[in-house]
Amino acid sequence: MFIIVQTIFSYIWVTNSNIVTGRIFLIPVNLGGTEFRQVIPENVINLTSSLRYFVVENIRSARRYLRLIDKNFPINESVFFELNEHTCETEINSFLEPVMNGNDIGLMSEAGLPGIADPGTNLVNAAHARNIKIIPQSGPSSIVLALISSGMNGQNFTFNGYLPVKAPERDAKLKEIENRSKTGESQIFMETPYRGQKMFEAILSICNSSTKLCIAADITLPTEFIKTKKISAWKKESLFLNDRLIIFIIQAG
Repeated sequence: MFIIVQTIFSYIWVTNSNIVTGRIFLIPVNLGGTEFRQVIPENVINLTSSLRYFVVENIRSARRYLRLIDKNFPINESVFFELNEHTCETEINSFLEPVMNGNDIGLMSEAGLPGIADPGTNLVNAAHARNIKIIPQSGPSSIVLALISSGMNGQNFTFNGYLPVKAPERDAKLKEIENRSKTGESQIFMETPYRGQKMFEAILSICNSSTKLCIAADITLPTEFIKTKKISAWKKESLFLNDRLIIFIIQAG
C-alpha cells in the first residue's frame, strides 16, 4: 500500500513539475557607463547572452546593453516585450506565453536589479500565480549599495521610491519620513538626475540640523560620491547634484 501511494504521489509531482518548463531569470544591468564586467558576474553575462526572450523596461536601451555585453548578440533573432508603468495586466499575462511554451525569459530593468523601483515586479507576481520558476541573478542595486555605504541602520529601513514633485507635498513628505526615522529606521528615497539639486536644497531647509543625510551619487561609476553628514555640516558644503543618479538616506539624530 505504501509503495502504491508513493508511486501515485511521485506521478503527481512529476506531472505538475512538467506543466511549466520555462523559467524567468531576473537579469541585472549595470548602473551606467561601459565597465559592466566590474559589476556584473561573468556567469550572469553568459546567461544573459544565451537568452532569446526578454521582458524589458525600454527595448532600445535593452538592445544596447545586450550588444554591450556581447557585440555579436543576435538582436534580430530575439523577442522583446516592453513592460513599463503603462502596461496593462492583459499584456503582462501575454508576456508569459513563451515561458508556458517552455522558453526561458530574461527580465531586465533599465539599470540595476529588476523588481526594485521597477515595473518588473508585476511580471514576477503574475508568474508566481502560474507556478513559473523565478531565478534571481546577482548584480548591482544602487539602493542596497547606498544603504550599506551610509553607516545608517541596515537592520530597519524603508525605501520610499520617488517623493512628490510639487514643493508643498514634497516638503510634507520629507518631514513625515524624518519623523519616522526618529525610531532609528533609515529612510531611503531617490530622485531623477534633473531634480537632484532641488531635492538637496529642500532637505537642507526642511530637516533638523542634527538629522543625518547620506548622499550616494553615481554609484559604481568613475564619478561615484558617497558621504554621510549631519544636515548642519551639509549646509557648509557647496554641491551641485543635477545630472547625477542619486540615492538619499536620512535618519534623525
